[in-house]
Amino acid sequence: MARNPARRGLVGRALVSLVVLAASVYLLITTAPRLGLDLRGGTQITLETKDSPTTVADAAATDRALEVLRRRVDALGVAEPLIARSGENRIIIELPGLQDPREAVEVIGRTAQLTFHSITPDGTPTPDEDGNQIPLAPAAFTGEGVESASSSPDPQGVGYQVNIDFSATAARQWEELTGKAACSPPGDPGRRVAIVLDGDVISSPQVDPSVQCEIGMIGNNTRITGQFSAAEAKDLSLLINGGALPVPVEIIEQRTVGPTLGAEAIDASARAAVIGLALTALFLIFVYRFAGLLAVIALIGYAAVAYGALIAIGATLTLPGLAGFVLAIGMAVDATVLVFERAREERGAIPQRAIDRGYSGAWSAIIDSNVTTLLAAALLFGLASGPVRGFGVTLTIGVLAALFSTLILARVLFMLGLRERMGKLTGLAHRGRVREWVDQRDAGFLRKPARWLLGAGAAMLIALVGLVAVGPTLGLEFTGGRVLEYTTPGPVDVDRVRAEVAEAGFTRAVVQESGDNTVSVRTEPIDQAEADRVKAAVAEAAGGAEQLRDEQIGPSLGDELRTKALIALGLAVLAQLIYLAIRFNWRLGLATVIALAQDVLIVVGAFAWLGKPFDGVFLAALLTVIGYSVNDSVVVFDRVRELRGQNRKTPFADVVGRAVLQTLPRTVNTGIGVLFVLGALLFLGDGSLSDFALALLLGLIAGTASTVVTAGPAAIMLDRRFPPPVKQPVKERPRAGDRTDGAVV
Repeated sequence: MARNPARRGLVGRALVSLVVLAASVYLLITTAPRLGLDLRGGTQITLETKDSPTTVADAAATDRALEVLRRRVDALGVAEPLIARSGENRIIIELPGLQDPREAVEVIGRTAQLTFHSITPDGTPTPDEDGNQIPLAPAAFTGEGVESASSSPDPQGVGYQVNIDFSATAARQWEELTGKAACSPPGDPGRRVAIVLDGDVISSPQVDPSVQCEIGMIGNNTRITGQFSAAEAKDLSLLINGGALPVPVEIIEQRTVGPTLGAEAIDASARAAVIGLALTALFLIFVYRFAGLLAVIALIGYAAVAYGALIAIGATLTLPGLAGFVLAIGMAVDATVLVFERAREERGAIPQRAIDRGYSGAWSAIIDSNVTTLLAAALLFGLASGPVRGFGVTLTIGVLAALFSTLILARVLFMLGLRERMGKLTGLAHRGRVREWVDQRDAGFLRKPARWLLGAGAAMLIALVGLVAVGPTLGLEFTGGRVLEYTTPGPVDVDRVRAEVAEAGFTRAVVQESGDNTVSVRTEPIDQAEADRVKAAVAEAAGGAEQLRDEQIGPSLGDELRTKALIALGLAVLAQLIYLAIRFNWRLGLATVIALAQDVLIVVGAFAWLGKPFDGVFLAALLTVIGYSVNDSVVVFDRVRELRGQNRKTPFADVVGRAVLQTLPRTVNTGIGVLFVLGALLFLGDGSLSDFALALLLGLIAGTASTVVTAGPAAIMLDRRFPPPVKQPVKERPRAGDRTDGAVV
């Protein structure tokens, strides 16, 4: 007896669901997630290697520099540091828990070219450690032969000394160098040996009188004296112990986040996730009843799978990544609502058959809408860096987990849980108020598309005025500079802080209240001493200041990030156009991209009017809007394709109008579900999370409206201007015996 294909499919999906869920739960129980520095606190330093006169800063030289830096970082004693190469000539160093990066920057950033010299009359004049001129001969050997260095109290003087251990080769070179110096009489400059670090003489001691000419100091160690303090001796030993970098390095980005700020971000995101999920679950159960309850169970499974996948690949969870994880809940809700609304159109069908038809009808729309979001996520991963790139990873995993939740896990639950005897308890037999209202509407409301496009043009004009009249407020990532954020004992008087900061010499600094009892100061690139003056000015104005965040980005990196942002936006639009032109036709694809461009312009213009920063998190939100804004258009045009295939004689404007009306219940229900999640992020998140949620909320509203106001009317006008070719019916040749007009019988 043949097996039932439906049952075989159910068993297969059930097994896959059990395996994936079991693996996810196991990872959640046994493995802790890797938190980014913006969540657990610490310092991140990005270095860029530069060409030297003898070495090109390619990938190989950068890898050698990375190993030297790894030894230096290990010597700092920071727990669980991360050191990795990014691209060909950049190195990212993460130092968890390190709140004062001054020591790390001093030790890590210096080139540390250590050389040993004799002093000869015809040498190059150079100031010694006391400022006196001494003639240095070319380097006898370099610090590459140094095996280790340590600091200790100087037993023969005041202060501390640095002890150096040489390799066998360097020890012989040291013997030759000191043996040559010992040939000069005591007190003669030629009896001195100079030790030079980064071009500066750090010590030029006399060779001990006991050392014989041409014999030198025998042994593989020596010591550097010079009345160092304990801290100076320690730093010098760390530099020498780390070795010499093969190429110079430049700090192009530095971020420090306090643990308090990270903990608050985690708490805010967790609250937003719980509240958003709870409200979305209640809404699904209210609208779809028992079917909604099964969808909620699948949604919980989605959360476990998405989080487990993040742990499995070892992804670093950042603040934008948390937002992407919470936001992907909306993707899972959207796909489920698509299925439910298509199932509701099958009035009178038994629940399981209605669900099957719902999946068949919604399949192409689900795939198309998720692929468009994945395109935006891929661009984030490929073009962005740091936390924004992490958001792209999280969003990708979230979308894939949402597809698993809807197409596999939820379908198993529906096939097992929905029964014919439930009747209206399933929630699928009820038409719904929105659908009942839709059935009474006239589908010809888009017959005059120019009127709708005129309204869309007015919205775009307002956005353009904001960009021109107010102008965008570019964030630190795109301009370069330094942002310092402090918490204060009480409410902040921003005007007073601004006056104190200006009096300290930072007249162009931007001072803003960034939260309750917190203030941020944005300046041009400044060094640590100047940053200390800013903190002192804030403390003077606010009665105290504790640093929460310190971000520093060089101008060259800001220019690069700004260029990458424009490239990412352009490629995103192009990718959407190509994909939609392939999936539909070029008219519908172009109409969707026109609506997409309008949505982006409206969000950018709104942020300009509101004075919100255009930073890396905003870029992540904007690229997500690009993915989301086409969702409604994809769903509507998918229905357009279906309706037009059923009846080619219906005017195209009526086809588009009917498609808009038929998909309106899905639009309303999905919008409400996503609104819960974004609302939770907007009101419970901190400054950057709130701005992120605001951008997505604006994109959601603009994207929903642009489907009706822009995409539909634009498609109608393009169809009228460039009508598709009409397929002529193929005439059949008359067969033998058939009667034709004029035939003689």
